[in-house]
Amino acid sequence: MFVLVFKYLTPKGFRGLTLYPFVFLKYKSDKENVVLLNHERIHIRQQIELLVIPFLVWYIVEYLVRLIQFKDRNLAYRNISFEREAYQNEKDLHYLKQRSFWSFLNYL
Repeated sequence: MFVLVFKYLTPKGFRGLTLYPFVFLKYKSDKENVVLLNHERIHIRQQIELLVIPFLVWYIVEYLVRLIQFKDRNLAYRNISFEREAYQNEKDLHYLKQRSFWSFLNYL
């Protein structure tokens, strides 16, 4: 994982963006934020499991389905299975050591 600070690539309202093998952060200080970095590491693992391009397709399709379902962009984003897994486990710094393959499916 390569962590880069590039605030113009990070979408408005977000502090990080992961595109294997890179994590783009909006703020330099977030390089020390272990919870945020753990959240992004979970996304790295998800992307590895799905071979990046299928991950991105799934992510976008699920976001669009959730947007239709909830009619709210933030709620749609927070309910994407990949995000639900990452947010629920971001504070558990040992999560990735015990995480099973394709665990995001438990969050559909």
